[in-house]
Amino acid sequence: MIIRIGIVGYGNLARGVESSVNQNPDMKLCGVFTRRAPDSIKLKTDGVKVFSIDDLKTMQNDFDVLILCGGSATDLPEQTREYVSMYNVIDSFDTHAKIPEHFENVNEEAIKSSRVAIISCGWDPGMFSLSRLYSNCILPDGKDYTFWGKGVSQGHSDAIRRIPGVKNGKQYTIPIESALDAVRSGSNPELTTRQKHKRECYVVVEEGADTDAIEKAIVTMPNYFSDYDTTVHFISEDEFNLKHSGMAHGGFVFRSGKTGFNGENNHIIEYSIKLDSNPEFTANVLIAYARAAYRLYLDKQYGCKTVFDVAPSLMSPLSPADQRKTLL
Repeated sequence: MIIRIGIVGYGNLARGVESSVNQNPDMKLCGVFTRRAPDSIKLKTDGVKVFSIDDLKTMQNDFDVLILCGGSATDLPEQTREYVSMYNVIDSFDTHAKIPEHFENVNEEAIKSSRVAIISCGWDPGMFSLSRLYSNCILPDGKDYTFWGKGVSQGHSDAIRRIPGVKNGKQYTIPIESALDAVRSGSNPELTTRQKHKRECYVVVEEGADTDAIEKAIVTMPNYFSDYDTTVHFISEDEFNLKHSGMAHGGFVFRSGKTGFNGENNHIIEYSIKLDSNPEFTANVLIAYARAAYRLYLDKQYGCKTVFDVAPSLMSPLSPADQRKTLL
């Protein structure tokens, strides 16, 4: 069985999805949909057409699953709900506080259309979410800790680039080693936001820009930098392109807990990832859940799902027997 994949959007994440499809023999990329002029998009996969996003209204029979590669701020809240009325869909919606609302909106449409949506796939939310849930089940008497980085925060980088006088910018989230060591010690520390992470910014400015004003605007920016120790480096455009063009990221999830009648034994569960390419790794997670979504659809298990609702076996290209033989 070949699963026919469509991609909506064609940015960094979508290019990662395109490469991931190429690594999965049970999948085929059958089209990319864009709001740009279709002939302006050059794919790396031969023979695949690029369509206008408006063509989604008439191509329901040509695709098994759509991978939605838009942003969480404005694209996915509308697109996931709209397109699940016509297709099975996967998204990487990552605004944690709004996931319950997004789920309800998408679920209503998915039930009405007899389709499947799996939302908030990626590594956080996604793989990190699963680690937190499994660990809470196993160690009920304990505490959770999540650290991100060292890696590029796309949202924070975008916030820097919106400051007047900034030509380009990138922000790295960096875990503080002393905080990591305290968690690994099993002491269950109480850590503030500032004690867990620091932020480091690399900024290229327009000619004649006021660097002091730009630095102040960054370090005092509420919801982004004001709660962290933030360092700003002003560099040349050549240095930026040479040293800061990558999309690396990563992080850690911990559950520190106790067992025994008197809580005498300490245990630590640690899950970590280190990524050369944040969008390519996220894309691979999306593709694995696309396989699960299509299987759920064939089994008529309609509605919106999260990673919590999907059995791991549904994501695998291996048969259940081979999974038991090689992985269990």
